[in-house]
Amino acid sequence: MEFRIDSAVLTDAVAWAARVLPARSPLPVLGGLLLEAADGRLRVSGLDHEASARVEVEADTVAEGRALVLGRRLLDICKVLPRGGTELAVEGARLSVTSGDARFGLSLLPLDDYPAAPALPEVRGVVDGDAFAAAVGQVAVAAGRNDSLPVLTGIRLALDGTTMTLAATDRYRYAVRTLEWRPEAGADAEGADVVVPARRLTEIARSLAGAGPARLALDSGSLGFESGGTRATTRLLDGRLPRHDKLFALGEHALAVTERAPLTEAVKRVAVVAEGDSPVQLAFSPTALHLQAGYEDDVASQRLPATLTGAESLTVAFNPVYLLDALGSLDAPEVHFHLLGPGQRALLGDGPEATHRHLLMSVKPLV
Repeated sequence: MEFRIDSAVLTDAVAWAARVLPARSPLPVLGGLLLEAADGRLRVSGLDHEASARVEVEADTVAEGRALVLGRRLLDICKVLPRGGTELAVEGARLSVTSGDARFGLSLLPLDDYPAAPALPEVRGVVDGDAFAAAVGQVAVAAGRNDSLPVLTGIRLALDGTTMTLAATDRYRYAVRTLEWRPEAGADAEGADVVVPARRLTEIARSLAGAGPARLALDSGSLGFESGGTRATTRLLDGRLPRHDKLFALGEHALAVTERAPLTEAVKRVAVVAEGDSPVQLAFSPTALHLQAGYEDDVASQRLPATLTGAESLTVAFNPVYLLDALGSLDAPEVHFHLLGPGQRALLGDGPEATHRHLLMSVKPLV
């Protein structure tokens, strides 16, 4: 195998495929990236037991062939290559990488031990890459981090007609985002409701930003995306997330509205005196919001304009990290707080017709 390629193109391709490589594996070949050169194209593939990634880019093929090398080592080399043309070639038991006056050698891994990449599941339809990336980012902040409850580390992906619903919860907060997608003609019309590992889906979604339309593929065990010359798959998680429908139905409640950016800065400011899980208190009146954090002499406060309807006054308190995550996931100038009262559910959104909503449990207000 021998081919020539621009170093920047090679680095991007290797970085894309290396996303799925396991940090540790009892099988050394799973730390490898498969390079395949043919017909003026370079294909770079990586996989582990949970996910796979493949990307194709243009390359000047001198001799067709395949080579398997340690992926992270190759990525480290790519990051320090001089800009410009780079030549890669198999020389005996190693892969040589030459760029300008720099030359590297990498040991080859046995191709016979490398497992076959999983096939792309059935294509269900198309989603806009930018919209999907933004939606995944908005809900991923609420996904759990505790691997002892695997299903809570996932993002629910539900398909119903032309509506896709993404949702995540760690039991203390719950984020939901809906967006439009286009089902494939003749594809399974029964919809779908699956849970995808949040970390894997976030990585895939980020790579789809700016890539235009992406084909979504799904079967009973895996989810895949294909866009341009890239393809990625990830396994699904067993189980289901708790449904959000009843949680988000607040019934009669108060509504508070304030500007999102000033509130975000104010929460960051007063939270510097909040120790551990100490909450930030939000006291709403018909015309103002008073923020406070801390205890005894170590306190901080700030006043902001706000409106409150449905109550004469209302005070709630939140974990500042959770509150900042929720505010950061919204993108409208104003944030709407739908409030039941202290110690109860609170729903944050962009407005009455919000496609993204974030539920937080309020905690006991400061004394």
